[in-house]
Amino acid sequence: MPDKKSGKPMTPVEVAVVDRSATTRRPNAPRMTGASVHVSLAGEIGLRIVRGDYPPGTILPNEAKWSQVFEVSRSAVREAIKMLMAKGLLSSRPKIGSWVEPKERWNLLDRDVLGWYAASPDRESFLRTVQELRHIIEPEATALAAERRTEEQMNVISQALHDMGHATSLQQRTEADARFHIAILRASGNDLLVPLGVLIESALNHLFTHVTREEDDLVYVLKLHENIEKSIRLQRPNMARNAVRKVLANTDQIIARWSR
Repeated sequence: MPDKKSGKPMTPVEVAVVDRSATTRRPNAPRMTGASVHVSLAGEIGLRIVRGDYPPGTILPNEAKWSQVFEVSRSAVREAIKMLMAKGLLSSRPKIGSWVEPKERWNLLDRDVLGWYAASPDRESFLRTVQELRHIIEPEATALAAERRTEEQMNVISQALHDMGHATSLQQRTEADARFHIAILRASGNDLLVPLGVLIESALNHLFTHVTREEDDLVYVLKLHENIEKSIRLQRPNMARNAVRKVLANTDQIIARWSR
């Protein structure tokens, strides 16, 4: 891996040992065909990086190797590598190849990277990390929404709540749940908070994919969200702040039950 300032290759202190399975095709991996071959390939390699098959500093197999393993063209491999570089997972240099960047350089707000995290064996840790951030951000964002929301933004929040209550499947309900929280971030009036919506959406989608929700629990959760909606509609910041904390505490309990 080259030094960022001089551009000269660095002598690695430790060479990462890559499991042989990391450079073989998974038995159940779908064959990559069509115009989006490079997207599928980027997803396969990205997942392997995030789950730790290739630790930071590891030099990846070359184009010829990936092309052979996945039976794709070398141009598809190049496009896949470019995608992963754009997400901060890889860097590349001629005559050296592509290497895995340190985790702190990864774009963790990228939807694909979040999806790979959530699909990794360490997804419980991922969900807990997201929850920590939600506890830091959402109560104050919701209080701001109660102060600043427009009528149009209020209608979007209320519609998402309505969709939660009338969903006919857990997937529909989870999607409405995510829209509800994302709409609140938008109503906060702080543009820097909006990108965090992808974190909430990814966490909710992956959490409830693996958790069975009882009817009583669904009713209780809906009531908690109704309290948030009401506090924003009445423009009561303190009430909004406390209402969202109760929702987050309930999600914490769900994660704890799931991990037992």
